[in-house]
Amino acid sequence: MKRTPSIRRVEPIPFTKQGYDKLLEEKEQLLRDRPIAVEHLRKSRELGDLSENGYYKSSRQKLNQIDSRLRYLTHMLRYAQIIESTQSEVVELGSTVVLSDGEKQMTYTIVGGEESNPSQGTISYKSPLGKAFLGKKVSDEVILHAPSGKLMYKLTKIS
Repeated sequence: MKRTPSIRRVEPIPFTKQGYDKLLEEKEQLLRDRPIAVEHLRKSRELGDLSENGYYKSSRQKLNQIDSRLRYLTHMLRYAQIIESTQSEVVELGSTVVLSDGEKQMTYTIVGGEESNPSQGTISYKSPLGKAFLGKKVSDEVILHAPSGKLMYKLTKIS
């Protein structure tokens, strides 16, 4: 019996314009680096015995890493959906928010899951904090339940 291949639907992957541009830059850099890695691999093969050739193994590993990352980036870019913030009065993907926990203020930009990096001030719209603030307005408060207890944040600014 012949099986019909199933068609896999891939959901769009949301990105801010800056996050999308970063992926494009990284892909372009890898495409420039790849011919150099291929040349290193070619030179290492000429050295003879491949089983004990460290140069060959590291060259092959470097090329594999580049190719793997290129496949990942190509997939991400193919299904990327750029979300532009409309600068509305509610928090949405692309909004920059200022939060207060009563003691300190934190500034985050709400981004797609693939481009989040809290240490650089970006959080995913899928994270507990990002999800809690989506659709909220200035002065709204949210309570998050964390292992350390309840955390309360107040939204002080949206830009």
